[in-house]
Amino acid sequence: MSQPGHATSSPRGSGVPALPIVGWLQTYQRADFGPDLVAGLTTAVMLVPQAMGYALLAGLPPIHGLYASLAPLLLYAVLGTSRQLAVGPVAMDSILVAGSVGTIATVGTENYILVAAALGVMVGVVQAGLGFLRAGFLVNFLSRPVVAGFTAAAALIIAASQLGHLLGVELPRTHHVHRVIWEAVRSASSWSWPTLAIGVSSIAALVLCKKRWPRVPAALFVVVAATLIVWALGLSGLGVSIVAEVPAGLPGFRLPSVDRSVLTELIPAAATIALVSFMEAISVGRTFAQAHRYDIYPNRELIALGFANMAGGVTGGYPIAGGFSRTAVNVRAGARTQLAALITCAVVVITLLVLTRAFFYLPKAALSAIIVAAVTGLIDIRGAAEVYRVKRADFYLLVLTFFATLSLGIQWGILVGVAASVLLFLVRTTRPYFAVLGRVPESQTYLNVARHPHAETIPGIILVRVDAQFYFGNVSFLKETVRALVRESETPVRYFVLEAAGVNDLDSAAAATLAELDEELAAQGVLLVLTRIKGPVRDVLQRTGLLEKLASEGRVYLSTHRAIEVLRSGMALPDLSAESDDPRDPADQVGCGMLNPDAPDPGKNFFETVRKRKP
Repeated sequence: MSQPGHATSSPRGSGVPALPIVGWLQTYQRADFGPDLVAGLTTAVMLVPQAMGYALLAGLPPIHGLYASLAPLLLYAVLGTSRQLAVGPVAMDSILVAGSVGTIATVGTENYILVAAALGVMVGVVQAGLGFLRAGFLVNFLSRPVVAGFTAAAALIIAASQLGHLLGVELPRTHHVHRVIWEAVRSASSWSWPTLAIGVSSIAALVLCKKRWPRVPAALFVVVAATLIVWALGLSGLGVSIVAEVPAGLPGFRLPSVDRSVLTELIPAAATIALVSFMEAISVGRTFAQAHRYDIYPNRELIALGFANMAGGVTGGYPIAGGFSRTAVNVRAGARTQLAALITCAVVVITLLVLTRAFFYLPKAALSAIIVAAVTGLIDIRGAAEVYRVKRADFYLLVLTFFATLSLGIQWGILVGVAASVLLFLVRTTRPYFAVLGRVPESQTYLNVARHPHAETIPGIILVRVDAQFYFGNVSFLKETVRALVRESETPVRYFVLEAAGVNDLDSAAAATLAELDEELAAQGVLLVLTRIKGPVRDVLQRTGLLEKLASEGRVYLSTHRAIEVLRSGMALPDLSAESDDPRDPADQVGCGMLNPDAPDPGKNFFETVRKRKP
C-alpha cells in the first residue's frame, strides 16, 4: 500500500469492490501495520472518554456511548471508502438525539434508551436507502453558510446543556441558552463548588493541552486525574456527581420495539440526523482523502454509515457520524487504512469487558468538560467574518440560521436554514444577472459598460448578455428588462442583440417568451438578434421553429462581433437559399452555420437543414 501523501490507486468507476475492505486488504503491506496500530490505540484513548461524554449529552447513561462505538466501528471499517474516517458518537448528533427523544420519553428511563436506539436504526435505514437510490447529492442543500450558522448555534446549545453537570445543579433541558444561563445564575446558592472546580480545571487542562501539546491524549489524562481526585478525596460524598456503576460486558443484540406512533414522531428527526451526520462524515472524509490523494464515494459512504447506524441501534447505541477531531487524531497518529478502526474497536471491547469498574468514581463534570472543550471549535468567528467580506447574502443566511437554531431548536433551525438557502437560490434565478455590453475601442471585445466605462455602446443597437438559464421563473424579468432597455434608450433602437453564451438551458416557457418578445419588438420596429447560442438552447429553439425563423432572416450569429459589424454597416442579410462562396473563416459567417466543417458538432449541418426546410 502506498505511503500517506503518495499517489494511490483508486477504484476505477464501477470496479469498486462491493466490500471496500477487500480492496485495501488485498494491497495491505506489512509496513502499514505499525502506523495503523499506533493510530488505533491513540484514537481509542480519545474515543472512550469522548463517547461516554457524548452519551451523557444525548441523555443516555455513559455506557451507551461505548456501545455506540463498537458495532458501528466494525461495520464502517468493512463498508466505508474512507481509509481514515473515525466514526462514533459526535456532539451534533448527540444533541439532536436529546432534543428529539426528550420530547417522547423521560430522560433516564428504559424507554428513553429504547427510543434512542430505534432512532439510530431509523437513521441507518434513511441513509442506506438514500445510498442505494444514489441520492448523495441531497447533502448539497446544506450550504456552507447554513452549516456554519447551525453549528455555531448548536455549539452554544451544547455548552449550555452541560452547565448543570459543571455546576452540580439541576437545570432545564432546553435549546433556549438564555433561559439555561438565567436558571444557573438563580441557583448560584446551590452550586457544588468541588464540582465546579473539577469542571473548570478540566476545561483549562484540555484547552492548554490542545494548544501546547496537541499529540497528548488530553481527554484520557483529564478522566484519569479527575477520577483519582474524586476517589482519593471522597468528593462523591460532598455533592460531586459520579458515573457510578457501569455494567460490564458486551452489549446484546436487540431490535428496538417501539409503538408505530413513536416511529412516526421520529421521522423528521431521523431525516435531519441522517443528513447532518452524512454531511459531517463526507466533509471530514473528503478533507483527508484529498490530502492523501485517493477517492471516496458519497453513495457508498451513505450505505456504510447507514449500516453502521443500524448496527449501533440494535446493540444499544444511538446515531453516530464521522468526527473531525477524532479523525484528525487518527491521521496524525499515522492511520493508513481502516485496520486502525478495527484496533480501536478491539480496545473498546477490552474496555467493556475488564475496565468498566475504573469508571465508578469518574465525575460527570469531567465528561461535560470534554464536551465543552470539543464544541468550542465549532464557533468559527473568522469564518463568519470571511463570509461577510466575500458575500453579504450568504452572511445574512448564516445569521438567520444561527438565530433560528437558538430560538426554534436544532431541528427547526437547520430546516429554516435549508429553506432560506433554497429560497435565496430561487430568488437569484428569478432575477438573473445581465449586462449591457459595449465595444472596447479598436478591438473585437465587448464588456459590461457598468464595470468598464471606456466600452462604447453602438447607437441604434442594444447588446445584452444574460448569465443564467431561462426558465418559467425568470421569463417575466427578461421581458421587463428588454422593454425597459428599449424604452429608456436615448436613441431609436433598431436591433436588440442578445448574446446567449451564458444561457445554458431554457424551457418551453422561456422559448415561448422569446417568440413573444420577437413579435413585440418587431411591432416597434426593433429586430431581435441572437448570438453565440449553445447547443442545448439551440436544440430547444429549433424544435419550437423560432431558430429556423430567425436563421432564415439572418438574425442568428456565431460571433457577437460579426453580428455588430453586419448590423452597423447595414449589410444586406444573406440569402440562405444560395450557397455561400465566402472564403473567410466559418466562425465569422452569418447564421447558424457550422463552426468547423470537419468537427463532429451536433449542429454541423444545421445551416443546410434550415435551407432544405425553407419553402
